[in-house]
Amino acid sequence: MQSTHLLLEEPIRMASILEPSKRSFFPAMTKIVGTLGPKSRSVGVISGCITAGMCVARFDFSWGDAEFHQETVENLKVAVKSTKKLCAVMLDTVGPELQVLNRSEHPISLQVDSLVVLTPNQDKEATSNLLPLNFGGLSKAVKKGDTIFIGQYLFTGSETTSVWLEVTEVDGEDVVCLIKNSATLAGSLYTLHVSQIRIDLPTLTDKDKEVISTWGVQNKIDFLSLSYTRHAEDVRHAREFLSKLGDLNQTQIFAKIENIEGLNHFDEILQEADGIILSRGNLGIDLPPEKVFLFQKAAVYKCNMAGKPAVITRVVDSMTDNLRPTRAEATDVANAVLDGSDAILLGAETLRGLYPVETISTVNKICAEVRAAISVKASVIVCFTSTGKAARLIGKYRPTMPVISVVIPRLKTNQLRWTFSGAFEARQSVIVRGIFPMLADPRHPAESTNATNESILKVALDHGKAFGVIKSHDRIVVCQKVGDASVVKIIELED
Repeated sequence: MQSTHLLLEEPIRMASILEPSKRSFFPAMTKIVGTLGPKSRSVGVISGCITAGMCVARFDFSWGDAEFHQETVENLKVAVKSTKKLCAVMLDTVGPELQVLNRSEHPISLQVDSLVVLTPNQDKEATSNLLPLNFGGLSKAVKKGDTIFIGQYLFTGSETTSVWLEVTEVDGEDVVCLIKNSATLAGSLYTLHVSQIRIDLPTLTDKDKEVISTWGVQNKIDFLSLSYTRHAEDVRHAREFLSKLGDLNQTQIFAKIENIEGLNHFDEILQEADGIILSRGNLGIDLPPEKVFLFQKAAVYKCNMAGKPAVITRVVDSMTDNLRPTRAEATDVANAVLDGSDAILLGAETLRGLYPVETISTVNKICAEVRAAISVKASVIVCFTSTGKAARLIGKYRPTMPVISVVIPRLKTNQLRWTFSGAFEARQSVIVRGIFPMLADPRHPAESTNATNESILKVALDHGKAFGVIKSHDRIVVCQKVGDASVVKIIELED
């Protein structure tokens, strides 16, 4: 495998490590996706998350109903207006996720070396000896010796809230398992994952389709996170479904790779998807721990070469309950940045974690520190675009400076009304590493006179100056279209 193409300056001055980090409007090239939930759904907390660095809000429909998530997204809209920063919306599907149901919500204590039965009979009460599932085909999918994992938000197993099981017997529709570690399952819902076993359920379920066609359409989602993507056909099927839902034909599909089946078909999936999410929690169950980092590096490299965003999950699990990450987690974030990841996705850390704003701020600071250690020769690249594609193409080659993507709206009609494009295109760029979109005045066409382009450029430069990313005598790379020609020019700012 080729070495990473983001290299730190050598040597790093040891004294610089003790210098205070500099604040900037563009704090990091790598973006942050935050999952909004019980601990992060008020206007105040969401505003804090956006200010701390969150640029995509993820809504996980594995739990919570549409009404709950609608209240949260309404609060997000208020927070976006108050912070004056773009924040895109990502809907995360449930997919073929297996769940253990605990309607009583009483804690369930599981003791090592004891037996527990997994049953599809959902009328049964969850106990230490019996766990009801939402799936009736488990007994046909597993065999003696298979490994099953159960936990809330798929923690690593080192905590006392998740458990590893070994199948000892299949008894009709029931599966009898040996408990490999003591744990207490708390809450009403736990995720179940069978290592390296195909579950015969559709990737885009009827429940997912209902949520997308109602909640998704109502909120004009920017991204669809397609959970448990296993084949390229899964992406094609989802895209065909979205194409029939009005504005959602613009929604980008991010394939979530969560198991060995998705890994085996990664190249074909990458061709079809708009981006990739590496779900390291589930992959860490299907793959030996020593293999996860190899797949991460290979997958991120392939995404970089294809010019498609790569999103990494499960980096600061400990911050769900703690104010600081472990040293290993901080290093993991930095390595993800150096690998070329476009974004870091935070799940339980912000959804139910005690410190959602602090978690985003900490991850953002780590990403920013990595960027500060990389050699920068120009202050910024300014790219004029109407679709966002030009800016994303520049981002593909991982420039070491930020790219201000000036999205110039276009007037369009559906024969009933006239509207401006641009909002979708701008929001969908926020997840791409190093791209910082801004909307231009819609009265300026994408292909315009030189005088008009100079006017828009001045607005973009003033924008950069106002937030401290551009200063006097800086060199600026400008990419724009003049007539039919694509022009790249370098300008040096005067006082």
